Amino acid sequence: MPVEKLSPQPVSASRVSISQLMNPTDANVTGNVHGGHIMKLVDEAGALACMKHSHQRVVTVAIDRMIFQQPIKIGDLVTVSAEVSYVGKTSMEAEVSVYAENPTTGQRWHTNTAYLVYVALDEKGKPARVPPLQPENDFQRRRMELGQARQAYRLSQAKQENFKDVAK
Repeated sequence: MPVEKLSPQPVSASRVSISQLMNPTDANVTGNVHGGHIMKLVDEAGALACMKHSHQRVVTVAIDRMIFQQPIKIGDLVTVSAEVSYVGKTSMEAEVSVYAENPTTGQRWHTNTAYLVYVALDEKGKPARVPPLQPENDFQRRRMELGQARQAYRLSQAKQENFKDVAK
């Protein structure tokens, strides 16, 4: 059966933004928001961007890293923005950026950016092909090239880790 040709989707079609006010239940006793709470928002935003791109359900398969550069406190407004940065056959990489803002002063700061990988699933829960990504400017084109390099690195690391597991 021939593989259906999927139309390229522009990066902007995947863009999503989630904003949430940080409450005491989101933080520890010192008033710092739990990293896990931010990670959940990052994963949700990345998944939504990939669902918008692929028009399918997705599952998270990798998070490259999560480095918190600035603290987020109770009362801060957190905005998590995501868009697809690279696609393979069934997988997609989303770039997710997190900003915090003091809503009374307007002061805003970047707290972290992460790259996450998702796989699209068909109605049977099997990996499904995704549309190619259409960059709309030089920045997106370069990021897509770097995304391809990141994916090649991830795959090489996975092979090495699988070899180590087999060698035990």
